[in-house]
Amino acid sequence: MSSNPRFTLIGGPTVLIDYAGLRLITDPTFDAPGDYKLPHVTLHKTHGPALDANKVGAIDAVLLSHDQHADNLDTSGRDFLARVGRVLTTQVGAGRLGGKAEGLAPWQSVDLQTPNRVTVRVTATPARHGPAGIEPFAGDVIGFVLEADGAPTVYVTGDTVWYDGVADVARRFRAGIVVLFAGSAQTRGPFNLTMNVNDAIETAHAFPQAAIVPVHCDGWAHFTQDRDDIVKSFTALGLAQRLRLLEPGVASEMAPAG
Repeated sequence: MSSNPRFTLIGGPTVLIDYAGLRLITDPTFDAPGDYKLPHVTLHKTHGPALDANKVGAIDAVLLSHDQHADNLDTSGRDFLARVGRVLTTQVGAGRLGGKAEGLAPWQSVDLQTPNRVTVRVTATPARHGPAGIEPFAGDVIGFVLEADGAPTVYVTGDTVWYDGVADVARRFRAGIVVLFAGSAQTRGPFNLTMNVNDAIETAHAFPQAAIVPVHCDGWAHFTQDRDDIVKSFTALGLAQRLRLLEPGVASEMAPAG
């Protein structure tokens, strides 16, 4: 049996990851299209999930980058958390969510055990949800690194832009697969809250062996770039062979690029 993980895009930031014998899911969003009114903006969801929450099956843990924005945790996603044994998220997010949520600070790790007694180490990574100084407005966010013997190391960026924290992840971990939250989201003004194509290119160069898996670049009106923008930019710079594009609802086995 292959040790390579499988990824199934459910929609937006929501990806089912079959990794070393565990079933993990990122930032669960299962609502139908609709509007979400936040204090400063209304977010509009344009596409529903490729898989209904009831059809996902048993999940060992949720990797929740943050709980405060509906495009990363919507109403149905919150209901979904109650069905999962473990929810790993930010420390402040765990305090808000309660229940099974466990808060992690950047660089803190927890070990998860598979049914075959394989240890999967999950390490929280730093993330910054916009330009320097955005933290009091956007709130805390983390990403995740997954490690297990015999399996490629996977880095899930969470909602972040390229900055020193992401570069530090590259210095500490030799990721073979990077699940990159893209879309160049804009809600507060003419600055990005998630990676644009330039950030994605910087990340690809920082992880030279990694397959780059762009997600969270469709399904919401506040994204200003989509998957086609990433493909065009990577192609222009001779990086297209590094991209791995997920089709919604279809499981794809993946290996490192180099």
